[in-house]
Amino acid sequence: MSSVPFGLLLLVLAGAMNGSFTLPMKFTRSWAWENTWLAWTLFALCLFPPLLTLSTVPQLGDVYAQAGTAAVLIPAACGAGWGISQVFFGLAVEAVGIALAFSVILGTAAAVGSLIPLVHLHHEKIFTTGGLLVLLGVAFVLVGVGICAVAGRKREAALGLRGPGSPAGSAAEGKPSVLKGLLFCLVSGLGSALVNFGLAYGGPVIAAARNSGATALWAPNAVWLPLMCAGGVPNLIYCIYLMRKNGTGGKFGASGTAHYWVLAAVMAFFWFGSTVMYGVSTVKLGELGTVLAWPLFMSLIVITASVWGVVTGEWKNTGRQPLTVMLAGVGVLVIAIFVLSAAGRIL
Repeated sequence: MSSVPFGLLLLVLAGAMNGSFTLPMKFTRSWAWENTWLAWTLFALCLFPPLLTLSTVPQLGDVYAQAGTAAVLIPAACGAGWGISQVFFGLAVEAVGIALAFSVILGTAAAVGSLIPLVHLHHEKIFTTGGLLVLLGVAFVLVGVGICAVAGRKREAALGLRGPGSPAGSAAEGKPSVLKGLLFCLVSGLGSALVNFGLAYGGPVIAAARNSGATALWAPNAVWLPLMCAGGVPNLIYCIYLMRKNGTGGKFGASGTAHYWVLAAVMAFFWFGSTVMYGVSTVKLGELGTVLAWPLFMSLIVITASVWGVVTGEWKNTGRQPLTVMLAGVGVLVIAIFVLSAAGRIL
């Protein structure tokens, strides 16, 4: 039985956690990006998923045997594709800047990640009142993210920035063309949506977990394990490549950086914890959980990240207009949340 209010509460918490998970990176300045991201990957994608899954899903080997190899490979393939998309995210930011890259990537991920499961798995719901509200809500998400992107471009222009702190900042020496950058954005956005696809199409694995004694809330963890571990491989490869290219591997031994591993673990806890809570929220939102929750999740991440940007001074000295535009974008995302919440109550 679904519980929409509880599912929405979980989504709020998940969005707040995911939108906050990179904050500790502000305190790992003696490491290069690839050092911090490697440490994060080890915790978030290699350590936490097996620990949680083994503790919440009984008879895990039997679960995967019952689901079948093909059913397990689907979320694993989605995870690997998502991991590769993170590399393209870095390349996209380097090519077109933070704001435009963030807009295209997140907008693509929100729309594709929600609409494809709706059309393919629940096509009979599309032209119902609830289905039309989902489409309207996704449209508001796209508009809201686009407005936030405009605000980000204005901020970059005011501060003279071009994507500081991006992973590709240390990876690429030449500036790719804008057209190529937009292609990178599209690939990254499609890859980001694979996280939701892995869960949406992981039904046989979830059903097998429930048959083996896992509760409805924890059964999705059986999907997260192959998805996250597979996603960790491209991330690890990319970080190792950057460290070899830039000679930054020695930064792990820099004096006064031992506590950076704790900060990386905190980042991983927030990110992986938010992902697990997202999975639980899809259960509480009912049959169309992955359709409704994904654009809501994206919106809440943008809102949280925007708030932290103001709190941490990222909009300082940019003038009034960029911040005003950003707040307008956040307002549209809030409308999207109400529309999608209404769709959840109807569906």
